[in-house]
Amino acid sequence: MFENPETTNLESLGEFGLIDHLTKQIELKNPSSIKGVGDDAAVLKTPDSKNTLVSTDLLLEGIHFDLSYFPLKHLGYKAVVVNLSDIYAMNAKPKQITVSIGLSSKFSLEAVEELYGGIELACKHYQVDLVGGDTTSSKQGLIISVTAIGEADENEIVYRNGAKEMDLLCVSGDLGGAYAGYQLLEREKRVYINNPQLQPDLSGNDYILERQLKPEARKDVIDILKALKIQPTAMIDISDGLSSEVIHIAKQSNVGITVYEEKIPIDPTTYNMARELDLDPTLCALSGGEDYELLFTINQSDFEKIKEHPDLTVIGFCTKKEEGINLISKSGIKHELKAQGWKAF
Repeated sequence: MFENPETTNLESLGEFGLIDHLTKQIELKNPSSIKGVGDDAAVLKTPDSKNTLVSTDLLLEGIHFDLSYFPLKHLGYKAVVVNLSDIYAMNAKPKQITVSIGLSSKFSLEAVEELYGGIELACKHYQVDLVGGDTTSSKQGLIISVTAIGEADENEIVYRNGAKEMDLLCVSGDLGGAYAGYQLLEREKRVYINNPQLQPDLSGNDYILERQLKPEARKDVIDILKALKIQPTAMIDISDGLSSEVIHIAKQSNVGITVYEEKIPIDPTTYNMARELDLDPTLCALSGGEDYELLFTINQSDFEKIKEHPDLTVIGFCTKKEEGINLISKSGIKHELKAQGWKAF
């Protein structure tokens, strides 16, 4: 895949030469970034009124991504986004990241530059600083580990355990698109393997492909809620599927939750592709994952502030714990909601 007579062997640079090459153009944008790449540790200065938040994710080739159809630049971008999303899910703002990668011998310098091009693009878009990391060799393919560091006022941080009985359950954007995009890519990969002469048929599906290959973290939602003077009572990002995240909030908040199927926002492109692939669109939203939308609860008194917003949807409400975690189908039948999304092991 990466063989090219004009490519540069990473061995010729060595670990520190590679780090210098990839980071020499980095400029720190935040006053709190005192020291970035180049020392034993990054140095961050945080005002006394702020709390520092840290989140880490690991992406493994063959488990979290497939390089047969995942462009390296997109992968670098996504690796950053999935970590920033965790910070936004705490109602906080990310400020710095560190990136560590494990590389197999198939990667040339130019390939790694593509990966870091996506990382740098995400840093620029979200105004975060790349302040450190590590590189090593790998015999298991590409490994990417990103740590995101953010900050927020102590009284603004939102946890998963603050939902109360009768709170409303809300979600940003629409769901299921990333999974539909993934299934489309997998279908076209199988077609190509069986007949390499056929070109992938991806036309008309840009939206769901971008949801899978280049998702965005919902930094705007944090600002929207603040402008509306809404402090969520609990919040989580949707990485493992709506059902899993609803259950996380319910269990950690010690409440029951009822979700209405008819209220779950699904984009027409997602719906149509799911049907084309013989998938249930609702199941794509419930169990597909990787949407990186924000799922949150609010006090009922805030309903009037949110009800007309085009990108925020009320999909259910919190109940007594004894009532359980349920989905009300479009036909009005109650089903126990079960976590069937991404499982790490």
